[in-house]
Amino acid sequence: MINCVEDVFNLLDIGAENKIVIVEDCGTTTLGPILSQIKGVVCTSGSEGSHLAIVSREFEIPALMSVRFAVENYQSLNGKQGKIVSVDDENGEIYLNE
Repeated sequence: MINCVEDVFNLLDIGAENKIVIVEDCGTTTLGPILSQIKGVVCTSGSEGSHLAIVSREFEIPALMSVRFAVENYQSLNGKQGKIVSVDDENGEIYLNE
């Protein structure tokens, strides 16, 4: 979960390449150092007109905005590889399969 610049630096240390990042309320400025490396963005706030969504589109990075994500479940996903089975963009939900 990316919440601040320190989280971005930590991700840079371990390698941001091909990662899908989950952010709660993080702006484009915070994600700037890793935008060219990440594979996608899942954000719990914002809309398709949000600055993060627009910049992600310009970087050709898929971005899902206003996704309902239980933050307490984040640790269970950390480091796992999975496949997105389906996306309910109307309700902001992603369904994963390990």
